[in-house]
Amino acid sequence: MITSSSNAQIKKVQQILKKAKTRREEGLFAVEGVKMFREAPAERIEKVYVSESFSAKEECGEVLAEKGLDGPGGQKVEIVEDRVFKSLSDTVTPQGVLCLIRMQNRRLEGLLKTKGTPLLMILEDLQDPGNLGTIIRTGEGAGVTGVILSRTSVDVYNPKVIRSTMGSIYRMPVLYVDSIAEEVLPLLKEREIRTYAAHLKGKHTYDRENYEKGTAFFIGNEGNGLTDELTAQADTLIRIPMEGSVESLNAAMASGILMYEASRQRRNIN
Repeated sequence: MITSSSNAQIKKVQQILKKAKTRREEGLFAVEGVKMFREAPAERIEKVYVSESFSAKEECGEVLAEKGLDGPGGQKVEIVEDRVFKSLSDTVTPQGVLCLIRMQNRRLEGLLKTKGTPLLMILEDLQDPGNLGTIIRTGEGAGVTGVILSRTSVDVYNPKVIRSTMGSIYRMPVLYVDSIAEEVLPLLKEREIRTYAAHLKGKHTYDRENYEKGTAFFIGNEGNGLTDELTAQADTLIRIPMEGSVESLNAAMASGILMYEASRQRRNIN
């Protein structure tokens, strides 16, 4: 049992939780809680840490067995003294289980090779972890086939993003690129995937366009919106109508509206 906060494994987990650079170098990210552990792909689980008190519960043995893991103290499972485990937790009331998951390397071509019609979210300089997590979770529900982010966006493996996805992080393909304009747009045009930028100057409201074929939505930074460069390269500018004095919506809310409109249209043709 690990009883010290200065233990090398504990220090490594703390760095993975705190620093995007460490996560990238290790190729690992941390998830916490029973639900997130249950949904984790067994083949990607690197290490599991359980608190001393949780290890004594019958539920602990059950959730470990679901992943084909030995009980507490097994090869991939470390028991951690409650006091030390609390120093790892990013939540007020730790559930007693935290695990390290291997990242997946994605390629743009892979995101476009989907069984159905591509439906992509392209996010430029998105900064709020909750927004990104909500977009990923909502995207899975709406049938989005991939999320592409500019390198300047928040890290998808930030613990706050992970929590907001509620498990969708395991299933939604996510890719970072250095330049959306140079790396992504040429390939989208080649595949005849039409691009729509959510913008206040949109000619039509979002529900007057057709998203039944390959579609990509552009969503910009929470404070500044899309850059002029990316806006100019979108095939179509669309807007979400507003009543009252509201000028714009939260990025996750706007994304959800667009994703589910595309989903609605596609259900109607099946």
